[in-house]
Amino acid sequence: MNEPRLAPPPTTTAVAKAQAHNHADTVAEVAAAVARDSLVIVGMGWNPAVGTARRLLTAAGQAHTYLGYGNYLSGWRKRLAIKLWSGWPTYPQVFVHGRLVGGASDLRALIESGEFAALFAAGRTGG
Repeated sequence: MNEPRLAPPPTTTAVAKAQAHNHADTVAEVAAAVARDSLVIVGMGWNPAVGTARRLLTAAGQAHTYLGYGNYLSGWRKRLAIKLWSGWPTYPQVFVHGRLVGGASDLRALIESGEFAALFAAGRTGG
């Protein structure tokens, strides 16, 4: 079941401008990596789920790009901007051929079901 998404609240021009520029360099860096690289993990230090996702891909023989932004005590503003951009509330954020597939547990489920291999292969062929 999908969680209902609320429409963004109406804002003033000043608020909209501030939102658009909120760590725009960081968001652009992530967006560029997601567009360029087949597998991208966005994460943070000290978060064991990030390490789990990276180990899952390594065990599957898949090289990936890792972008880390701080830890529980630092970098939270950049991570918040990324969360707002992606719409995903937690880390890691795993992207396969530009598609957000979720976090570590989601990645594990995809790999175990065989869906990851199909998704990766389809993205490689443009399907």
